[in-house]
Amino acid sequence: MTNEQLERYSRNILLKEVGIRGQQKLLSSKILIIGAGGLSSAATLYLVAAGVGTIGIADKDKVELSNLNRQIIHNTNRVGILKTESAKQTIKELNPDIKINIYNEISSENISEIVSQYDFIIDATDNFETKFLINDACVKGKKAFSHAGIEECVSSCAKDGVLGAAVGVIGTLQATEAIKYILDIGELLTGHLLTYNALTCEFRKIKLPPSNKDCPACGKTNP
Repeated sequence: MTNEQLERYSRNILLKEVGIRGQQKLLSSKILIIGAGGLSSAATLYLVAAGVGTIGIADKDKVELSNLNRQIIHNTNRVGILKTESAKQTIKELNPDIKINIYNEISSENISEIVSQYDFIIDATDNFETKFLINDACVKGKKAFSHAGIEECVSSCAKDGVLGAAVGVIGTLQATEAIKYILDIGELLTGHLLTYNALTCEFRKIKLPPSNKDCPACGKTNP
């Protein structure tokens, strides 16, 4: 590690759960974030700040003014450009050492090949079709991933509205889970669903039932 890196990541390194060895793990890790909206904004910024060496960003949309109440990785000057390009600019400004891969299209034809290149996948999307696509690719590729969604917003934030700060809470939790996975520390949310009610500031951790043996993705009958 360079002297600049030692200074940049000094607060990480001071943690006994991280140290020099853990920071080197982060620097050599690769995390893919699918979606470049609200969840992704918080997750990406904290992963970049933590020193994750390679970040992949996937999204096909362009920045809109109405995105900016929650999608803090973008700004007013970038309205109209691709979200992936906007995110790339912000990442470079925050931490120029990070390698960035951008993907402007994710489909059933390319997702498995893209996912295979990363250590951890973050699902920061807002539609069920893409979420199922990510789930299938990660299960088949035996890749760890974090799924998240905003209640009553998965169908349409434009229709239902969304509180930007609440989205940031969930995205930050996704980044934390990814870092814990890379460092192999703490207890992951594997096998659990965590819900957050911003109005009451309540978290609820729900244990999920065992895998369905007939599940076409992960069941025992799956070839």
